Amino acid sequence: MTQQGGIDMQTFDPVTARLLVVLAESGSIGRAADRQNIAPSAVSRRISDLEARLGVSLFDRSTQGVRLTPAGRIYVEGVRTILREIADLDTAMADFAEGRRGNLRLACTSSALAGRLPELLADYAQRYPTIALDIQEMNAAGALLAIDDGQADLAIVADNNDFSRYDTRVFEDDQVYVLSAPDHPIAERLRTGKPIAFEEVAGHEVVGIHHSGALDRLLSQAAASAGRTLGERVNVESFPSLVRMVEAGFGIGFLRATSLHLLTPTDLVAAPLENDWAKRQLLVAHRRSGPVSRSMASFLDLCTQTYRPTAIS
Repeated sequence: MTQQGGIDMQTFDPVTARLLVVLAESGSIGRAADRQNIAPSAVSRRISDLEARLGVSLFDRSTQGVRLTPAGRIYVEGVRTILREIADLDTAMADFAEGRRGNLRLACTSSALAGRLPELLADYAQRYPTIALDIQEMNAAGALLAIDDGQADLAIVADNNDFSRYDTRVFEDDQVYVLSAPDHPIAERLRTGKPIAFEEVAGHEVVGIHHSGALDRLLSQAAASAGRTLGERVNVESFPSLVRMVEAGFGIGFLRATSLHLLTPTDLVAAPLENDWAKRQLLVAHRRSGPVSRSMASFLDLCTQTYRPTAIS
């Protein structure tokens, strides 16, 4: 009986394997069912049948959701390895299949989609019309996990993540800007458009943006390093909402360069932060150990050819 990572390959079920990984990530049968477009009862049944066959519990269940047991963590890691190898094999074979349509699967953050990515994809699609594009929008952690699990070929995320397992290159500069209403005390300074230090603005009330997001983490770390606590009167979940609340006078806000287009219909003023940590970038990443298909290589080449560094003076 063929075994891999402690998993019986003769009874390996890819559908249940994918459900197992999604359930481990989401911690909720309902969310896993939604993501895989399957009934929650079917998720429960498949996991219960697998546990019965293995003779071990893979999840601890509670009213708050599910959590992997020690045995479950080992099993899920083995499943992820197998799913990655299957995805890598498909990628390798695609380059040998004459006449077969290629595909490129991108996992990217909303920042990437707000920047130059849509236009770049349009250019790519025109140059390579036989390549099918699959674009998944998610947070940075989810995007990197997607390439770890073989569910995406490339991820485009902010540079303040752990890239120790990946090869990366710069996709786009994404400087952090501070913005305010035109009658705010710092408006006159921002109106000059000259870079401003974070320490100059950190004492003002701030409109916060979804806690645990990449920008929120960046600002929280900067405030901690400066010995400050950002005063948040309100907290919102999207950048359009942040712009509206700054307009309404609830405080200053912070946006990345890729979201500055949201200011066009407003009278808000903005200037870039001069701090080195604010000169952030979006990176395109892929697994260091994974194969690079022709569709991936052509996209990476196009990214490099079209990248233009942004000068902040």
